[in-house]
Amino acid sequence: MSRVKRGVTTHARHRKVIKAAKGYRGRSKNVYSVAIERVEKGLQYAYRDRRNKKRDFRKLWIQRINAGARLSGMTYSTFMNGLNVAGIELDRKVLADLAVREPATFKSLVEQAQAALAK
Repeated sequence: MSRVKRGVTTHARHRKVIKAAKGYRGRSKNVYSVAIERVEKGLQYAYRDRRNKKRDFRKLWIQRINAGARLSGMTYSTFMNGLNVAGIELDRKVLADLAVREPATFKSLVEQAQAALAK
């Protein structure tokens, strides 16, 4: 049986980790043993924050809708209730976009919600 030197595979594995650690500060970017820890932690953060991003965007949309509704004299909860009563089915992402980019259209939605609640 011939002798197998494993330098090529080891070097490839090290290079893969060092490449993933590009942009890190200090020894985290060029010392393999430290880079492994940093890259693994970074992957944990990425996994966690892919889920947190959905929460953060929903919170942002709700804040924008609330701000737009309050300009017209309504709160977020009464506005959303009014939309449900009126049978208007727009998701929060679209409503937030309307509140920011199309204030006149959003104001008409607020008026429709108020009218539905008044009935």
